[in-house]
Amino acid sequence: MEQQIVMDTMWTLLAAFLVFLMQAGFAMVEAGMTRQKNAANIVMKNLMDFGIASMAYWAIGFALMFGAGNALFGTTGWFLGGGESAFESLSWATPPLTAKWLFQVVFAGTAATIVSGAMAERTKFPAYLIYSALISGIVYPISGHWIWGGGWLAERGFLDFAGSTVVHMVGGLAALVGAVFLGPRIGKYSKTGKPRAIPGHSMPLAILGVFILWFGWFGFNAGSTMSATLSIADIAVTTNLAAAAGALIAMGVSWARGGKPDVGMAGNGALAGLVGITAGCAFVENWAALVIGALCGVVVVFAVIAIDRAHVDDPVGAIAVHGVCGALGTVAVGVFASPRLIESAGVGTEGLVYGGGLAQLGTQALGVGAVALWVLAASTVVFAAIKVTVGLRVTAEEEIEGLDIGEHGMWGYPETFLGIDTLGTPDAVAQSRQERRVGSQVLTPSAGES
Repeated sequence: MEQQIVMDTMWTLLAAFLVFLMQAGFAMVEAGMTRQKNAANIVMKNLMDFGIASMAYWAIGFALMFGAGNALFGTTGWFLGGGESAFESLSWATPPLTAKWLFQVVFAGTAATIVSGAMAERTKFPAYLIYSALISGIVYPISGHWIWGGGWLAERGFLDFAGSTVVHMVGGLAALVGAVFLGPRIGKYSKTGKPRAIPGHSMPLAILGVFILWFGWFGFNAGSTMSATLSIADIAVTTNLAAAAGALIAMGVSWARGGKPDVGMAGNGALAGLVGITAGCAFVENWAALVIGALCGVVVVFAVIAIDRAHVDDPVGAIAVHGVCGALGTVAVGVFASPRLIESAGVGTEGLVYGGGLAQLGTQALGVGAVALWVLAASTVVFAAIKVTVGLRVTAEEEIEGLDIGEHGMWGYPETFLGIDTLGTPDAVAQSRQERRVGSQVLTPSAGES
């Protein structure tokens, strides 16, 4: 028994380390899909939101999410105190409380960092820090308690094994609210309202981020067992199949629509498949994982287009990938949940395709709807409060020049913005900055647009 506990602890910690690496993946995806002048700001936000999430989740978030309390939120375990008895909802897992906390805090950091990409290139850095503390310390843990902490949705048999809704939909919908409050980037839409592409500066960097996220997702999904059992291999397979299907289908759809296979859309397709399978990775068969991944690969393409046409400027597609596909993947559990796997897990009922009727599907839809209402309402309050206090958006001048220099006093790529001699005199630096500011930083209408 003691040996099994040690193995469970080692696996849980290893999985936590894999999920932590996903912070680097998000940083690379977001940096690659945005412009050079904002690269340092992007990575700084990803660095800081995990630091802030760690503090906020240690102080109050973990207690709100997993502490013993009521159907809506936990009321014990502040600052990780009270021992195992304060966290009855995690008593099923054998690792020590510290290992459980470490595994859960990397999930909280993931929910927070999803928002960074959708709000990229125009958000005040102090505003982002405040938002990060509030979502990881309050917004994310409360809805998480409903599902994973023994709350009211858990009591109704809602199934979300590793967080399609708990983590990804929460982050995606918070990103939607943040992007709406901010408004689009300068030059994103023509005077007639037509969307314009603002290309990111490094597609290789973005796809490197996709590979890092794909790798870390094996810890995200299989690690959610918090035990070293044979089922982790099965979960890893469903995770991989969904990602592969999402990438291939998104590539195919973009190819059919535009005549060329779109690299960025294929990357988002892989992420969409990963997000979609996260809820059901332990509850569906391999063939169903392929179907879920493929569905997400189709949906993410059209969701990105629809969100763009609605004048919601999301530079990296986070709302479509995490918000839309998180909801889709969660509802899909009610369709594809396998009787064999449900019986083994001892939770829920079989899906619609196995003759289970609408019972599980209805529960999944209810949970998605309830969490969506909570996140949209809470995020609206958060962003509205930030907007009227410290402010959300940088000045037009700072946005044009780039947030690297405006918010941090440095460039992510100094050679690009200062020329070959990066040790030039202050006067030369100032002149170079002025030339850049009046140069081609703002997109101009293309021929035929007004």
